[in-house]
Amino acid sequence: MSLIGRDQELSEIGALLDRLRAGLGGRIVVTGPPGAGKTALLAAAAELAARRGIRVEYTGDRALSVPPVTPYRPGEPVLLLADSGSAGIEPASELAPDSAASPGPRALLAAAREHTGDGTELRLGGLPGTEFAVLVPGLPPDAVHALWLVSGGLPGPALSLAERLRGLDADVDPVAHLALTAPSRAQFLELDLGLVRVLEAAAERPLAPAVRARVLARLARKLLADSTAVARRRDLADTALGLARASGEPGTVAEVLDSRLHALWDPAATAERLATAEEIVARARRAGDAAAESRGLFWRFVAHAEAGDLAAAEAALGVYARSAEQAGHTDAPVVALARQVMLATVRGRFDEAEALADEVLAAGNRAGVRDTERLVGSVRHQLAVLRGRTEAPVEPWQRMARRLPGHYFEATAARAMLEAGRDVEAGLELERLLPEVLSGTGPRWTGALADLAAVAARIGSPAAAAALYEALLPYRGRLVVWGGANTITGPVDDYLGRLAARLDRPAAAVGHLDAAEELSRRLGALPWLALTLAARAQVLTRRDGTADRERAAQDAKEARSIAERLGMDGLLRALRPPAPSGGAWHWVLDGRDWRLRADGESARIPDGRGPRYLRALLAAPGQEIPALDLVAGGSGLAAPPADPLLDDTARAAYRRRLDALDERLDAADRAGDVDAAAAVQAERGALLAELRRSAGLGGRPRAHGDEAERARVGATRALWGTVRRIEAAAPLAGAHLRASLRTGRLMRYQPAPGGPGRWQV
Repeated sequence: MSLIGRDQELSEIGALLDRLRAGLGGRIVVTGPPGAGKTALLAAAAELAARRGIRVEYTGDRALSVPPVTPYRPGEPVLLLADSGSAGIEPASELAPDSAASPGPRALLAAAREHTGDGTELRLGGLPGTEFAVLVPGLPPDAVHALWLVSGGLPGPALSLAERLRGLDADVDPVAHLALTAPSRAQFLELDLGLVRVLEAAAERPLAPAVRARVLARLARKLLADSTAVARRRDLADTALGLARASGEPGTVAEVLDSRLHALWDPAATAERLATAEEIVARARRAGDAAAESRGLFWRFVAHAEAGDLAAAEAALGVYARSAEQAGHTDAPVVALARQVMLATVRGRFDEAEALADEVLAAGNRAGVRDTERLVGSVRHQLAVLRGRTEAPVEPWQRMARRLPGHYFEATAARAMLEAGRDVEAGLELERLLPEVLSGTGPRWTGALADLAAVAARIGSPAAAAALYEALLPYRGRLVVWGGANTITGPVDDYLGRLAARLDRPAAAVGHLDAAEELSRRLGALPWLALTLAARAQVLTRRDGTADRERAAQDAKEARSIAERLGMDGLLRALRPPAPSGGAWHWVLDGRDWRLRADGESARIPDGRGPRYLRALLAAPGQEIPALDLVAGGSGLAAPPADPLLDDTARAAYRRRLDALDERLDAADRAGDVDAAAAVQAERGALLAELRRSAGLGGRPRAHGDEAERARVGATRALWGTVRRIEAAAPLAGAHLRASLRTGRLMRYQPAPGGPGRWQV
């Protein structure tokens, strides 16, 4: 028997059979994608074995023609055929039902999705162009080439598509037909280069305007996987929509609008997305196109989810599932069930979500939905994060990033690193990714912003936090929705609140977290509610009012109650007050460095303004020190008697000199020149002392003037710079300092729980 393009594989199988007849066994595993011809190769092997007088035993779900079973003869060789459709192949001794009755030699030939490493592998791929043409005779050369591109040369899909081409009317362009109807062999966000090439070829052919509109729209949609093609996608989508509307065909307009939403996927266009979804549904109904109608209903679900209306989204999802099922979409139940996993996760029904995820995996594999495993992996990752499992995987996201560059999977990996305690790596990824993500767009963009925001709010620089805050701010009031709403990771306001807290903007932080709390309560999103309450408790703890402290305690209590009932172990660990240290922590000048020793942690920080400011605050716990006093070297000095104010000319001169000294101090700090910094600091302190005497500036509270504001900004920057250096070397001590220091016009070290019994400074 001969199979087109499989002569080498048949030769290998023939050699296996010859060895079997000579009394030797063997094992070959045939692998390859669906449609590569694995089952056909097994059938050919059965025929070759029969010609050699070798008994054939077969096990598998697919029908396969094998000789009828007869009683075993002593010493008879047996070829065991197994069509498993999976990676695992049972041992050959377990595949023959009566193996004990036949002590003769046996060989195994198995078809599987992947090779397990046991036995010789025969990997089937697409056929070369010349052999492929023999497979599909009677078609025009351009149609054969297009068929080869869209099928990847795989015999199964090629033969099926070829039959459809042979049944076309004479006036139908076969290349355009393939371009519009051939299923993609790629997963979401993977570039199906063969299909793109056929779409490009079809766009160059003489086509009716409505057909051209559909070709251009599908090309724009398939180019979503190419992160460098943003401008091209928009141009194609705009041209396609103009042609579709001019055609007056409601079905064409509906199809083009659907492709346009995929191709552009503007995160800011939620309202437009909902309006477009309604137009798709209306036009599809006019055209009697149930498939297009179901796609419009799906976009309605996504838009409602983005807008934070999960009740409307869930209702739209139910209508979509029923409509798509009636339209014959085999993947619709999988898509709908995967979103039910997400909704169960959002509401804290974690066990239900885990069970539904198993159903999605099984149903997706049965239906042949290509990105089932990625879909299930995303929701399981979200479950792991909410449950606080620190073993949340990092490597799968890094593999996805290598496979699908430009779609920000690295951002999710960075957040997974943070959750796993790999803070240094997460911080480096934040620095690497921030410029690219800030300038991006696409279905994963807002999710990537949120993932980086989670990292920046914990360990990022103020500059990174500020940039992410500004990027996310236009989406306040919405939810962070990934792609087709298979994953939702909380209210945008929760991330904004955390970033504002990192930026030392407590009023803005509380405002955003209030909005996130209100949205989570309305949605019944208990996990998000618990996380937001815990974040707000942290912010309120740093404020001074009695009402703030009482509110913080109430927030922490409710967050803890929810976390205990849902099993959110990570949040419970974060809410558990750290055990206070009984010993002293040390912050002392050792030569040119400051040395920190704190419960087994240690750090050395170069001398400079920040370490000296920190020493002054640690020496006076609970006491407010004006920023002006701090930078002048004091620690809450009493105000001297009022003296006449300086005139404008003198004050301007002082300002110019202070500006120059600030620049020299920054340069000295960067260079690590302690002597130069000390000399500049001495002159600066003298100038500020003179300003205090002349302008009545002392330790009492008063409105900010130019000098006070300059002191506040400079001291805050220097102090938090020192804290970041400490965090890098001594994370527990750094976390205590970050929770305990209050900066602003009045600065204070207010010891948070878990710190030392006292400081030795």
